Amino acid sequence: MAAYLDLLQQYSQTALAQLPEPAQQLLLKPVTQKALAAFLALGLVRSVNKSLSQWTLQNWTRNEKWVPARELILLTGGCSGIGKQVMEDLAKTGVRVVILDINEPTFKLPANVFFYRADITSSASIAEVAKTIRSDHGDPTVLVNNAGVGHDGTILDEPEAKIRQTFEVNTISHFLMVKEFLPAMVKANHGHVITIASMASFVALGEMADYCCSKASALAFHESLRQELRYWYNAPNVRTSVVHPMWVRTPMIKMLTDHESHFRQPIMTVQVVSDAICKQILTQTSGQVILPKSQSAASLVRAMPTWMQEGIRTIASGSLRRLREVQKAEEAK
Repeated sequence: MAAYLDLLQQYSQTALAQLPEPAQQLLLKPVTQKALAAFLALGLVRSVNKSLSQWTLQNWTRNEKWVPARELILLTGGCSGIGKQVMEDLAKTGVRVVILDINEPTFKLPANVFFYRADITSSASIAEVAKTIRSDHGDPTVLVNNAGVGHDGTILDEPEAKIRQTFEVNTISHFLMVKEFLPAMVKANHGHVITIASMASFVALGEMADYCCSKASALAFHESLRQELRYWYNAPNVRTSVVHPMWVRTPMIKMLTDHESHFRQPIMTVQVVSDAICKQILTQTSGQVILPKSQSAASLVRAMPTWMQEGIRTIASGSLRRLREVQKAEEAK
């Protein structure tokens, strides 16, 4: 260590000598040296923090090499939106992909993609289709709980049927799918469960109460699943990821995209989200992914003072409220 420090000091002195005289004087000032030391210390802390987080998420085990031939990806809601893009991107890698959806695909499937119709809110429907999938392809090694629905409407206005559907698709289906397909992953100590949550997991908005609640539940589901895999099932190599997209250009937010000029929040393409999901799968890496990355501070909202939390929710809800007023004005014409 001493030799290393001596070498570093010699290198620093040599590098300093190459600088113009004013720059040398500036760097030799005590205040400058303290600032540089603080900057380097901060960088070191960030690097150590990142490494600790990565190793913790991987349960202190190394990622296995990705071998497409031994993997089978089960993707819910793969016939449209984010799910369709994920299916197309994964299919290009040569891995087998099984789609579960309530709707038939309206496009030709790649040769390594297979569709099965199922109601993922029904354990009986899932169990029935699971038998066929295992018979045709074997046990899935990756489960992507992607299917989701969203309805607008205030708490008092939204019909009970839509509220129940939101929770059944966005939350309860995760439990049912994992109950059916996780045991094989646990037995093999190999697999990956990916939960598609939302930025709504952190920030609740008006006219989106049921959606926000369901996505907060999805995040809690992911966190509990991680604990059970490690401490209850002793399956540290079964990876878990949760993805939190903000607004994504899909039919679910047609009201927003139809009036985009009045909406001042970023809207991503499905490709951005698919790239993030596929990266988690192909690298077999656990993690929490917030999209876009520029909005990563959203995960800290509930740690903020109440007045700041309320301010953030007010700004976000205000955008939706103004958009709704524009829509009503257009409909009244």
